[in-house]
Amino acid sequence: MVLFSMRILFPALFFSLLFTPPASAQSSIAGASGAAPAAAASAEAPPAAIKPVKPIRSEAPIATAKSKTIEMAVGYTYLSQPGSPSNRLGLRGADASFTIGFSRLGITADVGYARASNVLGTGQQSSVLTYLAGPVFHHPVRRNFDTYVHVLVGGAKVSGPILTNDGTILLGGWTTGYAWAVGGGVEYWVTDSIAVRSGADYLRTSFYDSSLAVRGQSNLRTTAAVVYYFGNRSHIHRR
Repeated sequence: MVLFSMRILFPALFFSLLFTPPASAQSSIAGASGAAPAAAASAEAPPAAIKPVKPIRSEAPIATAKSKTIEMAVGYTYLSQPGSPSNRLGLRGADASFTIGFSRLGITADVGYARASNVLGTGQQSSVLTYLAGPVFHHPVRRNFDTYVHVLVGGAKVSGPILTNDGTILLGGWTTGYAWAVGGGVEYWVTDSIAVRSGADYLRTSFYDSSLAVRGQSNLRTTAAVVYYFGNRSHIHRR
């Protein structure tokens, strides 16, 4: 009987040890201290705060600055001037201008010189020197074309022979005085920095008439010039 009991007892002990789960050390420590696992975790240092990052698309784009533009033009000029009561005198020469612009509006300074030889058969020349300045306004028409208008004021020196009422020709007369011009023209862009310009102006100067009185003169001036732009192309800002 004792032997039979031992045969039953030993297998039962063996299976109980084999299938009994091991004790958890964490559970034992928690039970002994009486604190929950969450409380132990809360004792640790809190994690660093994470700052939210704004998406890039939420930022407003930075506006492109419109810098000033500088241009210089040099070219040919033709001036139709009152020469005598029966005809007009044609003078030819050069014209140069310097412009500082902001978008479509700018300020320009213009210097022109034109002359004609053998006026009235005297072997003497007539000449007109102008120095003007004023605002200029550009208006784009197409990608490669601009139009412009300007109003210029300043002075002029006019010299040449004078035909008097009694038929006498006086040599070497000259005057200096107030002058102004109103006109405009077109520009064709050859490259981003070079343009070809053609324009026409009504130019008002003064000179001696046949009675030797200084009076205003109505001149027609045409120009053809090559324009060079320094820095950013002004045409881009005018679109």
